[in-house]
Amino acid sequence: MKKNLKSAVLAAAAAGLSLVTVATATEAVAATAPLSQARIVNHFDLAQGQMPENAVIEPNGSVDVTFAAARQVARIDRGGATQVLATLPAPSDGGVHTPVLGFPLTTGLVRTDDGTLYVLYATGTEDLTGLWRLKPGRKAPERIAALPADGLPNGLAFDPRSRAFYITDSVLGTVWRVPANGGRATAWSTAPELAAQGFLGANGARVHEGALWVTNLDQGTVLSLPLRGGHRASTPTVRATGFEGIDDFAFTGRGNEILAALNGPGTVVRIADDGTHTTVLDSADGLQNPTSVAIRGKDVYVPSAAYLTATDPNLLHARLNRHGH
Repeated sequence: MKKNLKSAVLAAAAAGLSLVTVATATEAVAATAPLSQARIVNHFDLAQGQMPENAVIEPNGSVDVTFAAARQVARIDRGGATQVLATLPAPSDGGVHTPVLGFPLTTGLVRTDDGTLYVLYATGTEDLTGLWRLKPGRKAPERIAALPADGLPNGLAFDPRSRAFYITDSVLGTVWRVPANGGRATAWSTAPELAAQGFLGANGARVHEGALWVTNLDQGTVLSLPLRGGHRASTPTVRATGFEGIDDFAFTGRGNEILAALNGPGTVVRIADDGTHTTVLDSADGLQNPTSVAIRGKDVYVPSAAYLTATDPNLLHARLNRHGH
């Protein structure tokens, strides 16, 4: 699966396929509690590299996404219109030295309360790889922290209490810590639980209840690392196992329950606090290699990058019922 996924990602990134952008919604048939009313609300253009990798929901209901192979941050409004907010500069070598994947890509995305967007960018070059900031109303993003060119920054989380960003590196098996205003990145954790095993390791990242939660795609795990104010993390706690291909995730607001995207299998699973899980969305709902989950109130959005299917990168919307299973 891992070799096939890498090959598919490279093929899709080469934009050798054409896809007409469709604005119509597709009704789902298989959403399972606690989700309902699932439907595809946007179809994106694979030929333009519009493979949505990460997403955040704006207070007005718009959805911001990173288009991985297009090097873009874009906003989809409630009417379905897509606006490119920023395109990150292309590396001089075309990104051929980007670790594992061989093309430059935008990955993790965070929005802070003042409306500023922060995005991770991996290029395989020292001058561009790192954490970038896009302030409201500005077209030009700026890099505020450099990250190693031989790594692949992927998941991004912000801790308002410590005023720091936490960044997973899927190649180097590291969690980096960067101050809120940017500056030097420090290795916060290099625990073996973060390591890759043939493809990509540490992936999704979320701050929750005083801890940083992280997934590991190769190891198929969900981990938590306490945020104790220090510059080094303690040993991770394994919260759930058996989820090969797990990408990014979000908390539902009910304890430690999460919804996680399983990229290769093409599903979204609900993982309970005890590690048990149920599949709540799958290909019958229109998922095509889902990459992340964004939740705000009762709104759930799931971007699908179509890395393996190479057919229909899209954005799914569903309603979250917080009172049932």
